[in-house]
Amino acid sequence: MRLRVGFGLVLSVFGLQGGVAVAQLNAPQEHPATHSISVNVVVTGAGGAPVGGLAQQDFTVLDKKISTPIVAFEEMVKKPATVLVVVDAVNSPTSAVAYQREQIVKFFRSNGGRLAHPTSFAVLTDQNAQTFNGTSTDGNLLADALEHYPIGLREIRRSSGFYGAEDRLTISLTALRNIISYQAKLPGRKLVIWVSPGWPLLSSAAVDLSGKEQRQAFGNVVEFSTQLREAGITLYALDMWGATESLGREFYYQNFLKGISKPNQIELGDLGLQVLAVQSGGLALNSNGGLEMLQRCLADADDSYRITFEPAPSEQPDEYHPLEIRVAKPGVTVRTTQGYYSQPTP
Repeated sequence: MRLRVGFGLVLSVFGLQGGVAVAQLNAPQEHPATHSISVNVVVTGAGGAPVGGLAQQDFTVLDKKISTPIVAFEEMVKKPATVLVVVDAVNSPTSAVAYQREQIVKFFRSNGGRLAHPTSFAVLTDQNAQTFNGTSTDGNLLADALEHYPIGLREIRRSSGFYGAEDRLTISLTALRNIISYQAKLPGRKLVIWVSPGWPLLSSAAVDLSGKEQRQAFGNVVEFSTQLREAGITLYALDMWGATESLGREFYYQNFLKGISKPNQIELGDLGLQVLAVQSGGLALNSNGGLEMLQRCLADADDSYRITFEPAPSEQPDEYHPLEIRVAKPGVTVRTTQGYYSQPTP
């Protein structure tokens, strides 16, 4: 038996109805023609250490598998990046929230509380998402604030069934949209580290979307992809629940990593936290070692690259372009935005 997802449900998921919402996920919007595309690029070697000292000629940009000239290049060495750590008390098990907070506090206090980058934190509850006022490189200040932050009890639980999962998805996506909007106003590169096992994917053979709902969902995939890239945000998903998470659930998001080019390909899993993180050039990590995962994410800010190129011509609005960047150096891994949505030139 297939569960027919009513249009009201999808409207709720995309924040078009009332209820708890930090910011509204709007209907698909018109995008101006893009004249250049800029992406953050991280190159790592053995053990995940960043590889610096590369020059423009070491990189090749493949747009839809076609080599594209680089028009601007910069190595981002020791340049401050704004960091936001999100404590997800909506999608994390109640027993895991305290551990997550403990690990983040430990991270803030490491190195004597001296943070390399301006940092803040946000706490997501089923009422709203609240961000610590401003950023700071004083980790002890942030640790004290987080330790005393009253997270409280949740009304929406992981065990509350399909419609509880729908509510958690709605809250999570609207919070992410709000965070992107705020971070976009800040200069430079941004790292958003979302500590969570991820919000519900709501994708299965038993869930059906109408053509109108597919177009609505596709428009929001385009919006998230475009806004993360244009804001210079790399998203990270850290599941500190670790080995207690089932392998099936832990890796299920990998079914949705391939970029979506048409509305009829869409599933709600394409809006999953881990999916958006990997597609932004970030990481989806799962381990009990919370401190180590946080430090691994921050290593991306130590040495990275900013590459700008002219997009290939588009024949239709929201045309998906898979993106690959290669480096002429053996034994390295390259992470960047996995694709973008281009618009026809006027």
